[in-house]
Order: sequence, then structure tokens, then C-alpha cells
Amino acid sequence: MKLEELHPIEALLTADFRSIEPRLQSLDKHLILRTYLHGYTLSELDTKVWQALRGNRAAFSFIKRGSLVNLARWFEFIEVMHPEIQDEIKAKDAAAKAKVAAASKAGGSYALNLQNTDQGVVTRFLPEPSGYLHIGHAKAALLSWYFAQQYKGQLRLRLDDTNPDKEKEEYQDAIIEDLAMMGIKCDTLTYTSDYFDYLYDMAIKMIKEGHAYADDTDQETMRNERWNGIASKRRDTPVEENLRIFEEMKKGSEEGVRYCLRAKLSVDNPNKAMRDPVIYRCNVDTPHHRTGTKWKMYPMYDFACPVVDSYEGVTHALRSTEYTDRNPQYAWFQKTLQIRKVHMWDFARMNFVKTFLSKRKLAKLVDTGKVWGWDDPRMPTIRGVRRRGMGIEALREFIIAQGPSRNVVTMDWTKFWATNKKHIDPIAPRHTALLKKDVVKVPVTGAEAPAQPFQEDRPKHPKNKDIGTKKVAFGPEILLDQADAKSFKEGEEITLMAWGNAFVRNIAEGDPITSLTCELNVAKGDVKTTEKKVTWLASSQTLVPAELWDFDYLITKDTLQEEDNMEDFLNPTTSTMEEAFCDEATAQLKKNDIIQLERRGYYRVDKGLDDWKEGEEKRLVLFNIPTGKTGSK
Repeated sequence: MKLEELHPIEALLTADFRSIEPRLQSLDKHLILRTYLHGYTLSELDTKVWQALRGNRAAFSFIKRGSLVNLARWFEFIEVMHPEIQDEIKAKDAAAKAKVAAASKAGGSYALNLQNTDQGVVTRFLPEPSGYLHIGHAKAALLSWYFAQQYKGQLRLRLDDTNPDKEKEEYQDAIIEDLAMMGIKCDTLTYTSDYFDYLYDMAIKMIKEGHAYADDTDQETMRNERWNGIASKRRDTPVEENLRIFEEMKKGSEEGVRYCLRAKLSVDNPNKAMRDPVIYRCNVDTPHHRTGTKWKMYPMYDFACPVVDSYEGVTHALRSTEYTDRNPQYAWFQKTLQIRKVHMWDFARMNFVKTFLSKRKLAKLVDTGKVWGWDDPRMPTIRGVRRRGMGIEALREFIIAQGPSRNVVTMDWTKFWATNKKHIDPIAPRHTALLKKDVVKVPVTGAEAPAQPFQEDRPKHPKNKDIGTKKVAFGPEILLDQADAKSFKEGEEITLMAWGNAFVRNIAEGDPITSLTCELNVAKGDVKTTEKKVTWLASSQTLVPAELWDFDYLITKDTLQEEDNMEDFLNPTTSTMEEAFCDEATAQLKKNDIIQLERRGYYRVDKGLDDWKEGEEKRLVLFNIPTGKTGSK
């Protein structure tokens, strides 16, 4: 490019990505053998072009992906070697981050100004029944429900069952159950398969009007042609031939299965989603879980979604920003078919560190036995976080607080679990547990020591009398934790929680500590003066055996990219279990109860003593609930 051709480019690089992509390609070609755009040192032109690209979020993200090698090389070189030109950019970035932080602290904003709400609002939630709902789905469902409620409209649930290879009735039922569990009431339940005949008629209409064609190009060639903006050899097939082949596809004949049906949008649109997408493909091997073998071909999401949304009466379709490039395609189908327009709104999906929300990858973990199932407490599914101990009210509060913002951020799990703690702390009964391997038997001495075991009623929660009372056992011998015993000094005054003070006597030397005694000082001792408040259990009670489970991230990488091999980043140890003794009152606990074990944290009861089959060893199974203090572990 000549200098006079380069100068006008800077002013044009602030436009939308579709407009500037050809200019980026021109710059890349110009930089093949150049370090700078002009000359051998940093020029005013280099400065202005770099700043313009850095200030265009779409262009900046595209360059960082490295698709245009020379442009990416130049951009990074300028960034590293010339920090002096970046002060203005850094100031703008800092201001933007401060604005986002302030908005985050204040909670999500719902001032969307949805279009034409006076004419009624109908939203929809459109999951594919190919897995269990994860927390990303929860956001989509809750936002759609929220706006339907706000405008006194309707929320439709439509199961997008267009891929028999992935879908199961089990997933379909689970989706309906999970939505009900979250308190989301849908006004209607439909299936994309309800509209297969209508979608077929719409496809015929597109073919007859010259907007679709049958294509037998192999998958790899088609992918390369779409990427490079090359027209398919079948693009100009006559309408009559396209209709004939489409009927062969419908029959699932030997000829038909070689073809797919593509919409005739564009060959070389800068937005690659607009480059003749596939709208029908054959599947003759797998019966559909609702329609059986009636159909041998099925519509693709990109076609079925805008067509059925319009037909069903949806007025506002909310979906995550990963579909933003497809929005013009969505509108094209409705305009081309001359069907009712649907308003759209994009929101950012929820991303968390060391977590992936791909149903395909989650299914692989289940299928390979890396986790116990879709409801495994390590899974980011609705059932997984519920089994870990997340309450429904807390889940709803957290997601609604995020709002429908388009800003894509990767969050730590801290705030997620801190929201939950706020809900469970006021109502979780307090209990005591000691690790079985660390128990130290301790005689209780002194004038106040009980001669015989006894029990007293004590509050289950020190600040909430409505939670009720429990029996606490006292006796002449108690059990302490080895870690506490090791910390004691001879003659030290400690506090036995829920009993009173005692002096430590007769500590046996050695590691581990094998014996010591506690001389009670309940009447005169002041619990405010002691440094150590320790948990204990009277050995005279019927101790309840328990398993205390804790869980870690499934993967070791903060953000798993699409091209990453998941197996390379799987955490080798994601669960730990320790055996413990719990106080006798825990024998009454039921599955799904939430408790706090003093000095250990919050736990959800995964199995109570009554949840075992005859002949099985009865024990409590308790799952640790994160609190947000230490992240998501």
C-alpha cells in the first residue's frame, strides 16, 4: 500500500468489525516485510493506527487471536516497544473498569427499555435436551422469567429437540424438574419437534423462492470454502433439482443422505455466520425420542429458532452473547420468509474460573466415570450445586443480581457461595464432629466433674431460638481433637464450648498426645479470657459415624479454551473424605438438611442414617459447603 492509501485508514478503524475486516487484511498484507507501517522508526501513522485498533474492542480481540499473523506481530511489537503511546488508552481502560466495578457492586441493572412492551411480552427458554441444566442455563431461564413477570407477560419453555444423537427423554424430564425446583413457572411447554411439518414447509418455500439449495460438498471442503468466502459448486443448482434432492433427503435415500440444505445468504460476508449456513441435515441411524423414525432429516438450530420463535408468538428472545454474530442471520430468516419479527436482547453468559459449561465436555466426564453423575457436587449443573449445598433462594438471588449485562467476565466462585452463606447461616443447626483418627480420650476431673453421664437441652442455634433444641451429652470422660491437644500447655485454661472453662492437666509427652485431663472450672472461669475454645464430645453418648467430604475444582486451568484438550487439565484429586464421630443429635438428620459443624464449616446431608438399605453400614454422609472466604474450593 502507498502512503497516501494508508493515511485514510486510521479514521476508518473505529467502525464496526464487519466494515473494518477488509482493512485489517490490507494492513496485514502491507506488513509482510515491514516492522513499521512507514519508515524504520515509530511514525505518527503507526501511533494513530495502533491507538485506533486498541480502542476498538472487536478489532483488538480479533488481532489478539493471531489470525492475521503480520498485523498481530506489528501490534504486539508496538505495544512492547512503545509504552509512551498508551497512556490515553490505559486511562480509558481504568475508567471503564471502575465503572464496571461500581455497577457490579450495585447489582445488575434491568433498565433495558425492551421494545414494544405495550403490545405484550412473551419470552422463551430454549434448552436442548442433551444434558442437565447448568448454572449458565439457570441465568437464561431466570432472566427470561424475570422479564415475563415484570411486564405481566408469558414465559414459554420449548425443548429444542432437533438432534436425535444427543437427546434423551431423561434430559427432557430433568430440565422440567430443575425449572420447577427453581420456582420458574412456564406458561407453556412445547418442543421444536412439534413444528417439524411447519419447518419442512418453510424450507420448501425457501427453495422455491431461490433462498436455499441442496449441497453434497464434504464437511472439510465446506468449512474451508465458508472460511475463505468461496461459493459452493452447488450454489446455483436449479430450483427443481433442489426440490427433488430435498425430497430424497426426506426419504433418507442413499442419494439424499449425501446432501444437506443450505440457506442462500452470502458467500463472503465479513460476518461468517452469514455465509450460507446449513439449515437441514440427514440422520437416518438414530430414532428421535418423540417422533421415532418418521423423519430422516432434521432442521438446524439456526433455522428452527427464528422460525418457531415467530410462529409461537415470542416477542422478545433473550440469548447469550456467544450468539451475537448470528443475530443478523436470525433477522434474515424472518425477513426472507416474511414472518413476524422477534426482538432480541443479548446477555453475557456466566463464566467461572476453573469451570467449563460445555454440555459435551460435561457429558464426557459423566460417561467416562470421572464424576458420579450429572448431580455430582463437583459439577456446575443445577443439580450439582444443589447437591453441594446451594439453596434455591440464594441461587436465584445471585443470578438476578448479575442482571442482563452484555459485559463478559470470568468470576471467582467467592461471591456465589458467599450469597449462599448469607441464607444458610441464620438457620443452620450447630453440631459437633471430631475426626475418628485424631480422637483423644480425656478424663474430666475437679469438684464440678459429673459422677455420671447426663444430658441437657441446648439451643440448636445460638442466635435463633426458632430452630429448636437438641440434647447435649455430658459425662466424666470426653473426647478432644488431637490438633487441639497438641496446642495445649500444662496448666492452661481453655473453654469447652457449650460447657465452660477447664484447666489442662497431666499432658503425656509424645506425638501424638496419648492422654491428658481437664479440671473443670465452670463456676469461676470466664470464657472471655481464654484463647482457645475447643469442641468436644462426651464419650458416654451414642456417637454417630460420619463421612466428611470436601471437593476441589475439576480442572486446573482458570479458563478452558475451545481448542484445549480437557484431559490435559483435569485435576487428579478432586475429592477428599475423612471419617468422623458426630454428636448423638445428628442421628435425626435427613437428606438435604443443612448444618454447621462447629469450627469446621457448613455441610449438607447427602445421606442420613435412614437412607441406607438393610445390611448396609449406616453412617452420615456430609458434603462441605463453601462459604466464599477461600474461593470456590
